[in-house]
Amino acid sequence: MPAQESAADWPGMLRAATAGHGLHAVYQPIIDVARGVVVGYEALTRFAGYPVRSPEPWFAAAHVHGLNAELQAAALRAAFAHRATLPANCFLTVNIGPEVLDADVVRAVWREQGDLRGVIVELTEHVVIDDWRALEPDLNRLRAAGALLAVDDAGSGYAGLTRLLALRPAMIKLDRALIVDVDHDEAKRALVEMLGTFAGRIDAWLLAEGIERAGELTTLADLGVPLAQGYFLGRPADPWAAVEFEAARTLGTRVRTRPGAGTRDTLRRHLEHPPVVTDAAMAAAAFDDAAVDLVVLCDDQQRPIATLDDRSAPVPVVSPGMRINVDSPVDEAALRAITRTDWAQPVLCTDNAGRYVGVVRMPRLIHAVSTAGDRVTP
Repeated sequence: MPAQESAADWPGMLRAATAGHGLHAVYQPIIDVARGVVVGYEALTRFAGYPVRSPEPWFAAAHVHGLNAELQAAALRAAFAHRATLPANCFLTVNIGPEVLDADVVRAVWREQGDLRGVIVELTEHVVIDDWRALEPDLNRLRAAGALLAVDDAGSGYAGLTRLLALRPAMIKLDRALIVDVDHDEAKRALVEMLGTFAGRIDAWLLAEGIERAGELTTLADLGVPLAQGYFLGRPADPWAAVEFEAARTLGTRVRTRPGAGTRDTLRRHLEHPPVVTDAAMAAAAFDDAAVDLVVLCDDQQRPIATLDDRSAPVPVVSPGMRINVDSPVDEAALRAITRTDWAQPVLCTDNAGRYVGVVRMPRLIHAVSTAGDRVTP
């Protein structure tokens, strides 16, 4: 331990920080790789005015001095301080140790926020959790309030894979050790592809964090990783930073050099808006209208979970090609859609926060791709 940390007045510093003195949040952008735009931010804790600035020793000391839950609750409050000004269609990721989920001071923060739609709660396991089932009541309360769950360090070992199976998160963050030099390591690329397949099967987003070079970014983009984060894309900063110029140029170059990219045609241009229900039993009433042949089932966070027609049981979202961002190019969307088992099902289109906005039927999508060349301009 550095001398500065060992000599620190941890009890006094922790009391001050848990009261909010010097503790604040910065926000690191999360990028949609396909479009090169910011779609979310991760809140990260910082300590100003203290001899120790790095967050890691702070949380380690809080654990030693019995103030772990109090410090994490204070960090959560700091993370939510700017939530009201979060850009439209962006999500906010906050970190919490699962070991403090049942603490009253942490539960109080969730109650203060109320509606947690647009919030992703990332479970950072710095303390080994032996029984994830014991956390289910608190995790279910978070989900009921509208929050989504994320896990970090995916690909870092057996424990990480066990967490994925136990939690079935909405977001899976790839471990930094898996990302570094991925453009030079075939084994790492194979593991990223495997985790991408797994994420698709459980309908989760895959996020690569810790990207520091253009080569890493372009390789992950070629592998189909949808979300990215790291110093190359944007450093932690005050609200709300844009994507770094060099990263935007890297992604922009990749878009321009993709076959068919010059059309600039996206799914948004081809949307249809069939009836939406939140309970499959409600679909029957919609089909009373003879013109209705498709109904979309959404959950209470407006995320599409299935399609229904009047001749079959609900078709659930089971593949990443069924739910696609509404601003995705039609050629990319078609390539993803035709890999599905039931490729004829319509594509469910969502906004940056994963909320349903409409459908594009496969015949219309195929027609859009086949006529794209007619709309290319020099």
